[in-house]
Amino acid sequence: MEILDYDFMQRALLASLLVGLTAPVVGIYLVQRRLALIGDGMGHVALTGVAIGLLTGTAPVFTALIFAVAAAILIELLRVHGRATADVLLAVIFYGGIAGGVVLIGLSKGGSAAKLNSYLFGAITTTSSQDLTVFASLAIVVLLVAVGLAPRLFAVSNDEEYARASGMNVLGLNLLLAVLTAATVVISMRVVGLLLISALMIVPNAVAQQVARSFRGSMLIAVTVGVVVSVTGTASSYYLETPSGGTIVLLAVAVFIVSALVAMTIRAAHARRHHSATEHRHEHGIDCGHEIVAHDDHLDYVHDGHRHAAHGAHYDDH
Repeated sequence: MEILDYDFMQRALLASLLVGLTAPVVGIYLVQRRLALIGDGMGHVALTGVAIGLLTGTAPVFTALIFAVAAAILIELLRVHGRATADVLLAVIFYGGIAGGVVLIGLSKGGSAAKLNSYLFGAITTTSSQDLTVFASLAIVVLLVAVGLAPRLFAVSNDEEYARASGMNVLGLNLLLAVLTAATVVISMRVVGLLLISALMIVPNAVAQQVARSFRGSMLIAVTVGVVVSVTGTASSYYLETPSGGTIVLLAVAVFIVSALVAMTIRAAHARRHHSATEHRHEHGIDCGHEIVAHDDHLDYVHDGHRHAAHGAHYDDH
């Protein structure tokens, strides 16, 4: 394939694979905790870290990681011990992070503002070998922790009171999840951008919720969707000459829309099949008022656009 002939695209595809693996794995716990937008909050704090890195000549990946982790820990501690609700805290972090990044870049000289855009919206083709090494290291740690501690993280995310009664260190696990979220934001910022990373954490999990029947099934489906849209979106952005981050997220949203429509159609068909058995047994007879249609050796009754046929103690739809 032509796309694999270029070193920068090889690095881009590997980076997108790492993001597709890690973002949905962490995102599934955020969905359970109803903190779907926390990735945005972390992204905007990381923006301030990136700006400081660009101003000081320090690697933006490391300064972004430091700021994102510090903010994640602060949010969790304030959520537990403060009086403000989680959504208020996220809003404060959200606006503070943006303001800090804008002010710091405004003080800079040269091309710092242009470089900042690559972190805001993603610039996967500029991913260096050093970036890829850092991202891979972070991704391995995130996956090992998120999957290895899945039962405990799920318990805390789903029901803190149960987890606490079971003797789990709820605060410690919540802080760990916050740090994993911050690390995932940093891993993903060159691929989809700080403004879009939350979408890749949440949308694949939204797809999984349409079809999965268990937590493990949801995680597997979400990761599969994340990897497919990340790698496919990156390859498509090369040929279409579109921004990688926006292409990946739009593809993820398209998959969600299709899955939602398919799931809705299946549920509607299932409901129609069982509608007569649960609600219409008493409604049909010679004098029920519905149109009667002879069908083989029995009668069908036309009701709500469907033909209900009496079979023993229930009615079937035709």
